[in-house]
Amino acid sequence: MTPAMHWTGNFAVHFAFETAGYIAAIIIYAVQRRRRGDSVPDETRASVLAGAAAGAMIGTRLLYVLCDPANNIHNILGGKTIVGGLLGGLIGVELVKRFLGVRRSTGNLFVEPLIAAMCIGRIGCFLTGPADQTAGNPTSLPWGIAIADGIPRHPVALYEIAFLLALVPLLRVIRRNESKGIGPLSHEGDTFRIFLASYLFFRLGVDFLKPDPRPILLGMTAIQWACVAGLLYYLSVLCNDNRDPALPFLRRGRLHLHDVLPQD
Repeated sequence: MTPAMHWTGNFAVHFAFETAGYIAAIIIYAVQRRRRGDSVPDETRASVLAGAAAGAMIGTRLLYVLCDPANNIHNILGGKTIVGGLLGGLIGVELVKRFLGVRRSTGNLFVEPLIAAMCIGRIGCFLTGPADQTAGNPTSLPWGIAIADGIPRHPVALYEIAFLLALVPLLRVIRRNESKGIGPLSHEGDTFRIFLASYLFFRLGVDFLKPDPRPILLGMTAIQWACVAGLLYYLSVLCNDNRDPALPFLRRGRLHLHDVLPQD
């Protein structure tokens, strides 16, 4: 018998879990940085965090709009996407690092905080149901769950939580290899790279089980195409021993203002 949850799809619950996820991420980040230390100076780390925050705020809303421009442009401040936030944050960090001339990786400290925030936030998505536009397609499979509208659906939010938790042991092995310099995934920052690449690969697949957003090209949504772009980037990075992208214009190096501002 398909389980059913008599839930109203309350957005306040979604907001509560999303907020709890942010708080958990901040606490975990602070504890980890204090316990493990940080090879990045405080001023540089602050700049990286600012770049991540700004990039994430822009990316999460920009990708949301691209999912359905005609309708979502009117709700640009209300809609968000995790994939857009992650990729936007990545771009923001890389721009800051290029401007400052920082060549070492800065992402590993973000892995556990992000996983915690995403898992907690997805509980809110799950309890909100179809109204959140993140619910799965209807299904007759025995683990389909009906929330709010009485229709059994793929519990894609629970799939995501399970995937992220299953990813943790692998990431710990990679981090240990990093510290010892053992194996192919032993470069500084490989833990974050594998985390984000794995998540993008997962979302590329699992989003086929969602009715929203609608496909825009070749049966895939804007979010899935963003995942493809991110995966191509990481394929380029991971295939290079120095962990620089194959395309020269994406490689790190100090960016001077005269490189981007018009000259007289």
